[in-house]
Amino acid sequence: MAKDYKKLLPSLDMSRLPRHVGIIMDGNGRWAKQHNRPRLYGHSAGAKSIRQVVELGVELKLQYLTFYAFSTENWSRPEDEVRGLLKLLRERLIKEIPELNQQNIYVQFIGSEIHLEPEYLAEIRAVAAKTHQNTGMVVNIAFNYGGRLEIIEAIKKLKPEDIASLTPDNFGHYLWTKEQPDPDLIIRSSGEKRLSNFLLWQAAYSEIYVTETLWPDFDKIEMIKALQEFQSRNRRYGGLN
Repeated sequence: MAKDYKKLLPSLDMSRLPRHVGIIMDGNGRWAKQHNRPRLYGHSAGAKSIRQVVELGVELKLQYLTFYAFSTENWSRPEDEVRGLLKLLRERLIKEIPELNQQNIYVQFIGSEIHLEPEYLAEIRAVAAKTHQNTGMVVNIAFNYGGRLEIIEAIKKLKPEDIASLTPDNFGHYLWTKEQPDPDLIIRSSGEKRLSNFLLWQAAYSEIYVTETLWPDFDKIEMIKALQEFQSRNRRYGGLN
């Protein structure tokens, strides 16, 4: 089935692909429940979907992918699940680094340092930094991320002399996604129709695509479906044709 995605590629207009795609990876817990397995099993299965999307992104020469991996609200989950998520993230990152480098992918974390152990934070940053000589697709891992907190942290960076010249365009320089284009497309799996505090400032004019597919079942075919839908939209940015 995975090979069938090649048949769908000619349906895409390669000149109209989104520059930046954000993905809210939802449904891991429900997927695990359907398979009578613990929630962490669902998160582990979902990591394979990230790989699928990244592989397709490289093939299509997408510029930016942002994965919502762990939100500032996720700390309220059971302690064993939180520990498992942190461990899974570190292990998968370490495992994938050689291939990410081979594919010329640049990986970075965006998010807050609040609640994170300094040693853990230093470790995952050091592992990600092994890709920072790469010049290809940028993969943002939104980790300990919250859109509202990002805006507050950006405001705290402002100096009094910055405020007079502040505009919606240059405010983006103070965000964790600075120097990156806003997402053209945001994908949410599992059927939920909300942003859940993801890229709130950046998503002002993003096209939003919701699929009922649970994240561990999201593959290259599902990603192409999202891109097809994106290309069918008429983006007016508040204006008229």
